[in-house]
Amino acid sequence: MAGKKKDLMDLRQLIQFKNQGLSNRKVAELLMISRNTVNHYTQIFNGFNLSYSELLSLDDQSLDELFPGQTEVHIQRFKTLSSYFEYYDKELRKPGCTLQALWEAYIQKHPDGYQSSQFNHHFNRWRGRVKSSGKLEHKAGEKLYIDFTGKRLQVVCKQTGEIKDVEVFVGILPSSQYTFVTAVESQKKEDLIKACIRCLEFFGGVPLAIVPDNLKAAVTKASKYQPEVNKTFKDFARHYGCSVAPTRTYSPKDKALVEGAVKLVYQRIFYPLNGQIFFNLEQLNRAIKDLLNKYNNQRFSQSTTTRNELFLSVEKSCLQALPTSRYQPKEFKRLKVQKMGYVYLSEDKHYYSVPFRFIGKQVKVQYTQKHLEIYFNYERVATHQRSAIKGGYTTIEAHLASKHRAFTSWNLSYFEQKALKIGENTCKYVSQMIQQQAYKEIGYKRAQGILMLGKSYGNDRVENACTRALHFEKHSYKLVESILKRGLDKPTPPYPEVFIPEHQNIRNNYK
Repeated sequence: MAGKKKDLMDLRQLIQFKNQGLSNRKVAELLMISRNTVNHYTQIFNGFNLSYSELLSLDDQSLDELFPGQTEVHIQRFKTLSSYFEYYDKELRKPGCTLQALWEAYIQKHPDGYQSSQFNHHFNRWRGRVKSSGKLEHKAGEKLYIDFTGKRLQVVCKQTGEIKDVEVFVGILPSSQYTFVTAVESQKKEDLIKACIRCLEFFGGVPLAIVPDNLKAAVTKASKYQPEVNKTFKDFARHYGCSVAPTRTYSPKDKALVEGAVKLVYQRIFYPLNGQIFFNLEQLNRAIKDLLNKYNNQRFSQSTTTRNELFLSVEKSCLQALPTSRYQPKEFKRLKVQKMGYVYLSEDKHYYSVPFRFIGKQVKVQYTQKHLEIYFNYERVATHQRSAIKGGYTTIEAHLASKHRAFTSWNLSYFEQKALKIGENTCKYVSQMIQQQAYKEIGYKRAQGILMLGKSYGNDRVENACTRALHFEKHSYKLVESILKRGLDKPTPPYPEVFIPEHQNIRNNYK
């Protein structure tokens, strides 16, 4: 619209914006033209001694007559400029590149070329962006959009013939539209992270931000302004040096690109796989990989390039390097340190020691498949290897207070000697009870409980209770405690003799 070319529709829009009271800077921003161009036309309008409303009421011919002596764009000069448009489009996807920088390079090479405002105008018109449409422009290496497809693929169990639905993950780099697709078992947090790791390794780099569509596995609480990302997914992003920026709720433009990619995945991957049978995820993903390669190398309908070519020429170099190690998914919990100086991890059904000074405190526990770390006020206070021994104890002796360190020397002989001080049957019962347990630590704790009963009921009663309990096949602390509580350990008093005098109502009492 600037320079010598006139466009009545653009002029009318400029007049409309000025009639609404907008500043020249805002009009220039909305029309995506130079502010100097808006200043130039505003000065012309002011010289007509007509209000903006009066200017808008003029028909096209009358408005055209107010701008005489203007010429059309020189054809050859426009051809020269337009030959750069596709190159400029690629360059603008690179971080830091601006139209001003491209114009400066252009005018240096073509001194008689277009000035900045006309340069911007023609290029933006070529891109279909003369008027502000809200279309999102994406910088290379800036974002990765991720989502699961609504439809699913299937694998068949070879032994039973059972058909199992599997989820399909899609990741797309919006600048080049380079796409990754993989099948996983579910949309759970572990499978989402697994898919994201494969995705980043497929691209060979990491964007600045990962943009999920408020997936439950990634977002704890959705919000239009500040969604809450779950700790495990946030930790995954931290490991790879990027952020998580979920799309806004009720904002379809934020996720239009990935939804468009999902539709293409249905056409280019789902449909060709229709009718094929796969017996596991590995087979299915190999077939997806072959089709995905064809998809990324297929030319855009209105361009001479492909997603793969755009990715290699524009986007790959803008991605951050992958870390040296793969992310190991972590879980996070808050647990209370028990009186003995341990935290109990319910997933393992196992106890892990914590330094005794934290007894009674709330600590944060984070754990992977192999290791467990315990934190208090962001300071790591203990590290353990995870154990699969249910009911067992993983102990670092230095963690225990002196009065608890005897716990580490507990064994069968230790409890037999302690129980023998109460009585032989107590010793026998405790020994058999410990040996009945698959995990001796459980037996040790129950034996300790029986020994402590002596303080409440006395050693004699405990010995009697264990004597009675020996007749039961299954030995336990609860059994001995129950006998003591109900007084069944006490000897039964003899029944007194009852004298019944003879009288006539006694049967067979004939005289």
